[in-house]
Amino acid sequence: MQIQTVGIIGAGTMGNGIAQACATSGINVVMVDISEAAVQKGLATVAGSLDRLIKKEKISAADKEAALAKITVSTDYSALKAAQLVIEAATENEALKIKILQEVDALVGPEVLIASNTSSISITKLAAVTGRADKFIGMHFFNPVPMMALVEVIRGLQTSDATHAAVQALAQQLGKTPITVKNGPGFVVNRVLIPMINEAFFVLAEGLATAEDIDAGMKLGCNHPIGPLALADMVGLDVCLAVMNVFLEQFGDSKYRPCPLLKEYVAAGRLGRKTGQGVYTY
Repeated sequence: MQIQTVGIIGAGTMGNGIAQACATSGINVVMVDISEAAVQKGLATVAGSLDRLIKKEKISAADKEAALAKITVSTDYSALKAAQLVIEAATENEALKIKILQEVDALVGPEVLIASNTSSISITKLAAVTGRADKFIGMHFFNPVPMMALVEVIRGLQTSDATHAAVQALAQQLGKTPITVKNGPGFVVNRVLIPMINEAFFVLAEGLATAEDIDAGMKLGCNHPIGPLALADMVGLDVCLAVMNVFLEQFGDSKYRPCPLLKEYVAAGRLGRKTGQGVYTY
C-alpha cells in the first residue's frame, strides 16, 4: 500500500510532531482535534519548530511553506476519510483511545490502516475493539518527534504482514529507524526506561544524592545524553506514573511499584516541563 495521506488524531505534542515529520517528508496530513483552538495551536507549534530549523540553516523558508501546505486541520473526524493511514495520538488513556478508535473504525473505509501512538497500552487489546484487527498496529514515536530517529512498530496478535510492511516503509520514508516489537507492556524502550526513571526517584527519595548529581552520574557514568530525572520532566511525570501503573497491573510484580515520591509530584501537579515544574523548575 502506498501511503500518501496520513490522518492524525490529536494536535498536542506528539500529534503535531508526527504531523511535522510527515509533512517535511512530502506526505499529506490531516490533523484532527476536538477544538479549533487545539488544532491551530498544533499548527502554530509546527510553524515555530520549522522556524527554528530555518535559523539553524537546516531548511529554507521555502521548505517551511511547502511543509505547512501539506497540513490541513479539522475538528471533524470525517476529514480523515482522505487518509490511507490514521494515527491515533491522543492522551495515554485506554478508555479514551478505545472510544476514539471505535469512532474512526466506523467512519473510514475498510482498506484504511489504523495505528496507535500508545507508549504502554496493549496493541492486541486496542485492535480487538475495531473491525479491522489485521489492519491495526502500534506506531510509537518518541518525543520530540522531529528530532528522534526511533519508531517502535508494534505488532498485535492480529496484525497482518502487509500492515506491518506498509507502516515500516512509512517510518523509513519519514527518515526514522523502525524497530519491530511484539506486543507487551511498555514494549521495548519504556520497559527498560521507565523502571530506570522510577528507580532514580527512589534514589532521590532516599536522599542518596541530589537530583543534579543523580543525573550527572548517569550522564557521565553511563554516557546518557540526559539524566533520568531531567528526562522524566521531559516525558511528563504523569506519563511515567501511568506506565509504571500499567506494569504493576500487567505483571503483578512488586518491582514495578511506582515510587511514592513520583506519585506525590504528580498529585501536586508537578508534571515536568509542560507545567513549568517537576523535579526541576523551568
